[in-house]
This record gives sequence, structure tokens and C-alpha cells, in this order.
Amino acid sequence: MDSGSPGLVLDIETRRKKQQTLLVQMVERRVRSRAQQLYESRGQAEGQDLRDWFQAESEVLENSIVAPLYRRFKNAGHATESADTPGEQSSSCDVGV
Repeated sequence: MDSGSPGLVLDIETRRKKQQTLLVQMVERRVRSRAQQLYESRGQAEGQDLRDWFQAESEVLENSIVAPLYRRFKNAGHATESADTPGEQSSSCDVGV
């Protein structure tokens, strides 16, 4: 019976990592969308993409119950690998929502 245990542990760990990745992706989509709104509200003026991203991230996470988890997963290196998700490898200023 112990031989099935390692597979179960691996499956739980794999599921946990996927959930963490999905959480980070969800928050980043919201941040990206808000950053795009900020960019457009400034008349699409270039050169403020980092400011837009940080402002959007602050706004999205301000009252979010997932903010502590997002920060922990992001800081722990569980950032999304956008190569697996088509259309999500863009900066805050060039993403269509």
C-alpha cells in the first residue's frame, strides 16, 4: 500500500502548484486589464508602463482577499509561465482586453 503513496503526494503537489499558478495568472490578468485602462485614459502616451502597472497592481490588490497569497506565490518564484498561455505575453500597455 505504501507504493501508491508517492504518486498521491506528487499529484497533490502538482495540483497545488497549478492552483498557485492559476491564482497568479488571474490576478495578473486583472492588473493587466487595469493597467491598459490607465494607459488609455492618459491618451495612450508611451513611457509610463511601469507606473501604470504598479498603480494597477496596487488598486487590484488593495482590497483583495487573495493579495497575501498572490504576493507570497509571486515572491516565491511561482510566477506564471506565459508561454503556456497564448496571448498573455504582453506589457501593460499593449494588451487588448
